[in-house]
Amino acid sequence: MISYNKSKNILKKSTIKIGEELIDTNKCLNRVNSKNIYVHLYYPSGNNAAFDGYAIKSSDTNRLNKRKYQKFKIIGSIAAGNKPMKRKIKKFQTMEIMTGAIIPRSFDTIIPIEQINFHPNKKNAKYILLNKRIPKFEHVRFKGSDYKKGDLLILKGTILQPNHILALKTLGIKKIKVKKKPNILFFSTGNEITNKDKILEWEVRNSNCHYINSLNQNFLFNFKDGGILRDNQSNLFKSHINKMFKSKIDIIITSGAVSAGKFDFVPSVVKKFELSDYFKSVLIRPGKPILFAKIRGKSKAIFGLPGNPISSAACFRFFVYPYLINLLGIKEEISFKAKLKNEFKKKKDFTRFVKSKLSTTKNGKLEVQILKGQESFRIKSFIQSNIWVMLPSGKERFKKGETVDCFFPNHPNKIFL
Repeated sequence: MISYNKSKNILKKSTIKIGEELIDTNKCLNRVNSKNIYVHLYYPSGNNAAFDGYAIKSSDTNRLNKRKYQKFKIIGSIAAGNKPMKRKIKKFQTMEIMTGAIIPRSFDTIIPIEQINFHPNKKNAKYILLNKRIPKFEHVRFKGSDYKKGDLLILKGTILQPNHILALKTLGIKKIKVKKKPNILFFSTGNEITNKDKILEWEVRNSNCHYINSLNQNFLFNFKDGGILRDNQSNLFKSHINKMFKSKIDIIITSGAVSAGKFDFVPSVVKKFELSDYFKSVLIRPGKPILFAKIRGKSKAIFGLPGNPISSAACFRFFVYPYLINLLGIKEEISFKAKLKNEFKKKKDFTRFVKSKLSTTKNGKLEVQILKGQESFRIKSFIQSNIWVMLPSGKERFKKGETVDCFFPNHPNKIFL
């Protein structure tokens, strides 16, 4: 068996090539941009009003004071979306202006509507009255003050979210290059696995297939269900691997038949192929018999996950997903920290992935409780949990109040942090 850190290093260097495609920006949610995205215009595109109010030339107020009012004649109104005015403005003239409207060049400052006194009155407003100096550029949004032409908008390798789509649409970017989603072909294994609604006591419902399929939007892959491989179908599995070489499938994932039992055929079949990288069995719990193989000379890989549902879920989260983000050019995922609410003991040489409950204290600090029922067959604690805690090798006891590493189970940390 190898350490979890060594297995991660093997995964990092055993990459396969994932192509790119050009897509509409309204379809880029949860996709990964394959190139830096730059702004090709100025935003805002022109100087515009930050408030509803009146536009004036600030120099017209230089000699005003509390004892000296000046009337500014209202000569029109400018709404957002109106074509910018080019008419010449005389001294002591003003125009009503709405938020977002382009400010005519003859004006350089805005007085908010709430600060305006009208003459002769508000209902019959022909002038506004001012008796103080108004600084230049008050309540003005300047051209390019948010983005200038050529500015970096989104860094390569970003998992695109709704806020990115808002920016792309606002800035008129219609298409972007993204990484294609890796294509995963999934097989459940075992004579006991069934898709039937009503099962016998020696049968097991095919849950791992549905769980991993449900993750495909959050974890950036296309999922294809290859069905169930029975205990005597090792040759069929071998033929599926051969077919993968000429198909668009990038990764085969199996669930079950990966340990050391009589019918665990996945390792023996995989090792019949020429491999550039391979490991089986890692010092982890749950999921110790995890398998990985990279086919030599082919941009294809295989993962063998344990059949136990919790072991399968943990191995997907901490082996397959890190492999996918590396292929897609995303920076390595970083844990977030929380304080333990209870003690926990494990084997020193093992890395443990433990089902846990994350919460916040009254003063907003993150804390996490490791739940009872950590055995890999128990799904009750998985339902009760909302976080994986990863406890590294090299340490046996974890005390209450210690800081530990946390990972969301069904979403990448990078989306939220």
